[in-house]
Amino acid sequence: MAKKQIYLLDRIDRHLLTLLNDNSRVSLKELAQHIGMSAPSTTERLRKLEDAGVLLGYRVEIDPVVLGYGLTAIVRIRQLPGQLQKVEALIREIPEFIECDKVTGEDCFIARLLLQDIGDLEPIMARISEYAETNTAIVKSTPVKRRLPPLHQ
Repeated sequence: MAKKQIYLLDRIDRHLLTLLNDNSRVSLKELAQHIGMSAPSTTERLRKLEDAGVLLGYRVEIDPVVLGYGLTAIVRIRQLPGQLQKVEALIREIPEFIECDKVTGEDCFIARLLLQDIGDLEPIMARISEYAETNTAIVKSTPVKRRLPPLHQ
């Protein structure tokens, strides 16, 4: 894997990223007003951030509870010998897995599941347990939601 080029953010880049993180639907006109630049200059700034691979996309944020997903679980997964690819494929295939990291240490994966209720957990874990050992924790709250990394000078 090729090493990615580090992109140095200036004050305007940091401000743009913060504004977009707060509201990815903000209009170009509003962005330009907030950073004190013209709309064409703001567009050029955004294009540079996209071309450099800093800005990868514009996302929608949903409230899973409103869609009936009232339970979040974190699952640590340690595959059985020779089952790494099978476990990874299962995680990709099961839509309740909304996020997964392949990690170092005793576990191979740490994954986040969205479930409607506790009864949904057992059938999913049964599918995984054929190929891996799991350790599950139910999320009580999320004091720090996914956020931007520190945007240092």
